[in-house]
Amino acid sequence: MPVLVLYRTGAEASQALRRSLPPGHPWRVARCRSRTQLERALGQSLVDGIIFAAPGPALDELLVCRSRYPRIPLVAFAPFRPDDGELLLACAEAQVSGVLVEGVDNAVAGELASRWAATVERRRALGDACRMLRLSDPLQRELWFYLLDRPDHPMRTAWLAARWGLSREHLSRQFGAGGAPNLKRVIDLTRIATAAWLLGNPGYDAARVARILRFATASHLSATARRIAGVPAGALAALGPRGVLAAFARGRTRSRL
Repeated sequence: MPVLVLYRTGAEASQALRRSLPPGHPWRVARCRSRTQLERALGQSLVDGIIFAAPGPALDELLVCRSRYPRIPLVAFAPFRPDDGELLLACAEAQVSGVLVEGVDNAVAGELASRWAATVERRRALGDACRMLRLSDPLQRELWFYLLDRPDHPMRTAWLAARWGLSREHLSRQFGAGGAPNLKRVIDLTRIATAAWLLGNPGYDAARVARILRFATASHLSATARRIAGVPAGALAALGPRGVLAAFARGRTRSRL
């Protein structure tokens, strides 16, 4: 599951965010108390956002990481006061995606933080997917968004069928109805589109992205990228998620069931 990292936040803020995430959310919440732990999380997990305790060392340390991971949203969560204008300005200059006021926003902190998560950016980048891939049936759309929100978990058709209470064959036929792509291909599409998004961060290379998205090796990632988008892993960053979708829609939608 994608991860929301709580960085140097206090216990109250951490509990508030965990309690107020929207129902059915796709995120796991991890708390990092040091830069070493943060770097480990960034290297091993699909980090969808970093919620940090501003002001103080947390923001300074995150700015060091910013040049390497510019696409990962930062959200400040601290007990800001009316005279903290300079601190808020520092957050704005650091391109912080959002600010939560501890003690005021606690009841909705998770809901608000989820709106700034990278999942939202990836959904926006692939906003034409349902039209381009002819996903018109409610089941097709439900599966698409479920897969898109969990690209770091290699989904099996049989597992998805069991979750939806269908046979593997019935799910595959129903998903591919009306000219829609093969389900296995769509599973790979969501993973390769996410790989393209991750590789837009200079701090990631193909080997790290392969590990985060649970590909067996960097070569496996590259082979899947060629099958889905017609390019090796090294060219995914230039394509971006939208480019991956466009390349996929141009005749790479079918495979064996």
